[in-house]
Amino acid sequence: MRAEAFIIHLARASGRAPQVERLKAGLPLPATVVDAVDAQSLGEHERAMVYRPQLHRPHYPFPLRDTEIACFLSHRKAWRMIIERDLDAGLVVEDDVQLEPVFGAVFSLALSNMLRADVVRFPKQSGRERGPAVIGEGGIRLIAPAFPGLGMQAQLVSRAAAERLLAVTEHFDRPVDTTIQMHWLHGLRMLSAVPSGIREVDDELGGSTIQKKGTDLAERLGREFRRARYRLSARALGARKPRPGTS
Repeated sequence: MRAEAFIIHLARASGRAPQVERLKAGLPLPATVVDAVDAQSLGEHERAMVYRPQLHRPHYPFPLRDTEIACFLSHRKAWRMIIERDLDAGLVVEDDVQLEPVFGAVFSLALSNMLRADVVRFPKQSGRERGPAVIGEGGIRLIAPAFPGLGMQAQLVSRAAAERLLAVTEHFDRPVDTTIQMHWLHGLRMLSAVPSGIREVDDELGGSTIQKKGTDLAERLGREFRRARYRLSARALGARKPRPGTS
């Protein structure tokens, strides 16, 4: 199987350059640094070309920030590179990932067992997702979660999955990780690795380049209420739709 790794990195985040080099040295595949789309350079025309509020149900309750749009476009850029390089799969990694010693074994199990239209997630919070085991070996499992968690720190994406994700996200209305949860939209089999073999180290690298900071308490509480209501709606819709590869 022909596979390569793609590290999404914002060029002006120069403080993360040493972390990118550590990833390149530690990943089990040849790695290319993908120049992330910069939210500060995102023009109104480019934004309007891709962002369509309330495109899918359940409706996402927040307008997307430019950083979230830029993040989505960066992942689309990596998916496109999987196809352009004629790969069977690509390991897409964000630059705030720290590899754990077990990652090599976890990745090997994922690569050797993924099907044609699979996405295998390596969640930032290992063990939080629940679902039936698809394959297990030496304490490592790939599960089919009932509802995948959030975060796009690391995913193994097959070529067919990359093609499908690009096709269904020419326009989008919510963040990329929330879109990935919608199996009824993309029709891909979503697996998660347990343990994930990674951890998120954005705090150690100066904090997230996506999340908004400094909101007041009332706004935060309001967002949490709307977020919880959205998650309930999404889970309910997902439960009514058959998950690919689980029948």
